[in-house]
Amino acid sequence: MLSLTLPRPIQVAAVAFVSAIASAGPVRAQAAPVPARNPEVTELTLTGVHSVDPDELRLNIATDESHCTSVLLRPICVFSKSPLFYKHVTLDRAELSRDMLRVMVYYFKRGYRDTQVDTTVAATGKRTVHVTIAVNEGAPTIVSQVSIVQDTTVLTRRDLRGVHILRRARPYSLIQLDSTIAMIDARLWDRGYSDAVIDTVIALDTAAKTVSVALNINPRWRARVASIAVQGNKGVSQRTIMKSLSFKPGGLYRRSDVLASQRSLYESNLFRRAAIEVPQADDSLKHVVIAVQEAPPRDARYSAGFNTVDFVQVAGHFTDYNWLNGAKRLTLDAAVGNLFAHSLNGNGVFYDVGRTVVGGSESQYLAPTYTASADARYPWFGSPNNEAAFGLFAHRRSSPGIYVDQGYGLSATFTRTLTPRGPLSLNYRFEETNIQAGDVYFCVNYGVCDGTTLTALRSKQRLSPLALTFSLDKTDNPFEPRSGYRSQFDLEHASSYTASDFRYNRGVGDFALFLPLGRHSVIGGHVKLGIVSALASTAEAVGVGNDPFGANSILHPRKRFYAGGSQSVRGYAEGQLGPRVLTVPAAKLLADDPNNPLCTAATIVKCNPNTSLFRDRDFEPRPLGGNRLIEGSVEFRFPLFASLIGATFVDAAYLAQNTSPGLPKSKAAITPGFGVRYLSPVGPVRIDVGINPSTSDQLPVVTEDIANGGKGLVTLDATRSYSPTQGSGGLNSLLARLTLHLSIGEAF
Repeated sequence: MLSLTLPRPIQVAAVAFVSAIASAGPVRAQAAPVPARNPEVTELTLTGVHSVDPDELRLNIATDESHCTSVLLRPICVFSKSPLFYKHVTLDRAELSRDMLRVMVYYFKRGYRDTQVDTTVAATGKRTVHVTIAVNEGAPTIVSQVSIVQDTTVLTRRDLRGVHILRRARPYSLIQLDSTIAMIDARLWDRGYSDAVIDTVIALDTAAKTVSVALNINPRWRARVASIAVQGNKGVSQRTIMKSLSFKPGGLYRRSDVLASQRSLYESNLFRRAAIEVPQADDSLKHVVIAVQEAPPRDARYSAGFNTVDFVQVAGHFTDYNWLNGAKRLTLDAAVGNLFAHSLNGNGVFYDVGRTVVGGSESQYLAPTYTASADARYPWFGSPNNEAAFGLFAHRRSSPGIYVDQGYGLSATFTRTLTPRGPLSLNYRFEETNIQAGDVYFCVNYGVCDGTTLTALRSKQRLSPLALTFSLDKTDNPFEPRSGYRSQFDLEHASSYTASDFRYNRGVGDFALFLPLGRHSVIGGHVKLGIVSALASTAEAVGVGNDPFGANSILHPRKRFYAGGSQSVRGYAEGQLGPRVLTVPAAKLLADDPNNPLCTAATIVKCNPNTSLFRDRDFEPRPLGGNRLIEGSVEFRFPLFASLIGATFVDAAYLAQNTSPGLPKSKAAITPGFGVRYLSPVGPVRIDVGINPSTSDQLPVVTEDIANGGKGLVTLDATRSYSPTQGSGGLNSLLARLTLHLSIGEAF
């Protein structure tokens, strides 16, 4: 909470407002015969409302209509009017009379000074009524001129850019006038003129229905911080609190510094309340008081759950917000998954890992997985705008039937906030990684399939990039933005200089823009560009000798780009847009099929994967990832009712790879779709349906080398026409083209 007393006399023509209301005469309600006592309002109608938002106007009156208590309960309310689900609203005639005045005041503040209001109450049953509020808006009072006059020029034209919320040739809105004055006041304070006076001079022509507005600025003096006192702290030292402040004694007293200091105090999680107060005094020297109420310094949580792929998981979290004093933060996290995997695998709703294993054993994918980390953050590292962080981590991750990734290491990060919501970070992460997987994983993702190379890739390797990241968020709402933009740029380098075996250069740019349309709708656009290239020395560093396909083939899969999913191209499942191959167990190919006479253990490469014996579900599509990515989306969001938001969108992407000459080079797609969002307290709960217009892809098919005892992989001579709609018709064909995504948070 920011508690500041500002001597700001803002004149808003109160005398004219009272005179206009008085001249309107008595307010009366015309009513048809209605039930005598407490009738229920089954319907409330507003008529004649054209220049303001009817929904916003309803929020400013007391009278309401009976309604369902939640949008999610509306299907129940159709059949039941129980108070558990349905709110019954009775008519309060006194409040209805006051609502007429409330409507007139609402319009007056927005420039409509001659608005007239009438009401009608009509019986619709023995104890129910229909209330109509009829509005005659009248002609608005128009702003003929807005001028800003400075006694001494302290604000430049650039400083005043964007402060004209109240504009010429628009209705004379007292709300917009106050907003204009508030913005000028904020910019004066940011220059140190916290005691400036803004006088409002209004010339109103009632006959012509015009008004001229002049804002006279007297900056007075520049204020400085004379002293800083801290109150209410017990466990947190005064030195720690002083380090979090962006202003110091002797410096200018500026609004931006006050807000940044208060934000820093709250972000430390050490305080329930942090108020920055200045006792009222007509003086250029400010005595600042920091009043705090401390919060518990430690937090511990644990959780347990399950899903269909990772089986049962448990997790724990601990944070000490004042570790070793100085607001240093220590965070410990640990999680264990794949519990009871051997018993649950393939049973009920749980995933059958063995179905996707090609060229390996399923037991390694059913062993417990884990993640563990310890992170220490040092805020205000040399400056309130700096933060240093250090971490240790270890993990064992598993993608069922594909790979097991084990690793451990450390990280160090330095972050400097260049502008509000604009941090720049430099991060170094050292990791010893070891990947255990079937041959298909290495053949597909690294482009090498010979035994010697695979042995080298399965040994411990170092993945140690140096990364520079800058992000900037200028949106009006972090969860559901209506205006503004946000961007992020990431650069990574890994080489012998960073002690990395996997060596590459990687860059990503991400930009999103939001523009309001009308009062409640918004259109958003999103563009993402990415490029990554392995260095030529990678092959020798990881122990495979010469790079089999040139400088780009040995590239860690984590550093490749993938497209498709709830935050990408929504017509595809997660990661499924782009170069892919199909894998299939050899036993499936060698089934007795008269249409496949050349398909034997000795000549398995001659097997035809397109015969009628096979269906698409017999094959597992494996995304390869790519080196170059271009991705974009356009989305239109519009209100439906209450807390439900509708959306239509078009997503597109192009993903290309140059790591393996024998595999698909690139894939591009454009997919439209639609969805709804429920605005929950934790963010929008999003349901999107993407429409995939693609008919089929010609994909290579990889299987086990039976002739070599299953110790290796081969690619069939024939590709397969893979289509999600194969064998479907009519409605089934349409449904097969739809991809459903359920998530929390917007796509961008």
